[in-house]
Amino acid sequence: MPSSNASSTTKAGIIQSTDGERHIPSSTRADGSKRKQIKIRPGYRPPEDVEVYKNRTAEAWKTRGTGGIPGAASVEDTESKTSNKNVKRREARKKAKAASDTVEDDEEPGNVQAASATATTNGTLAKEDWRKPAVSIEVDPEAEREKQTRNLKKKLRQARELKEKKDSGGNLLPEQFEKVIKINELIRQLDSLGLDANGEPKE
Repeated sequence: MPSSNASSTTKAGIIQSTDGERHIPSSTRADGSKRKQIKIRPGYRPPEDVEVYKNRTAEAWKTRGTGGIPGAASVEDTESKTSNKNVKRREARKKAKAASDTVEDDEEPGNVQAASATATTNGTLAKEDWRKPAVSIEVDPEAEREKQTRNLKKKLRQARELKEKKDSGGNLLPEQFEKVIKINELIRQLDSLGLDANGEPKE
């Protein structure tokens, strides 16, 4: 029998003695009978003792989403920075709003440029709030009428050109055909503006 002074035990239960012999020691079965000691030939490694190859890429794929982005700041740092920025923005908005309210009370309603120039926060001009409606600028009805007339004339000219194309045997797209159909409606709109079918003022 080999010497019993064992130095190490593997996962498979193999003991390597100090003199280099490897064996599985004898043991007792559940029914009380004895198992013999089994010698292991030199160089043999049972599957339990073989180290499993670990692919770094596969390991990284298994643990994805747990480690965060390499080189990125931790979530706590990011959240604290973001919350600090939001707090500063809120304070700046409150200051700007308070400054603009005081300016609006002091200034006349027509003097918008002076009000926006004096509403400053920390030495910078306060941004105009795009949600508030701008001061209504009076639209010249004559200019608006002229613009509408130009627009109608252009549409009528295009519709007539498409009608000529259709009459000469050309094919029209559905949207072009819709323009041709609207010729009478365009003439009625010009008539309501006091113009004839050619877009000239009526006599």
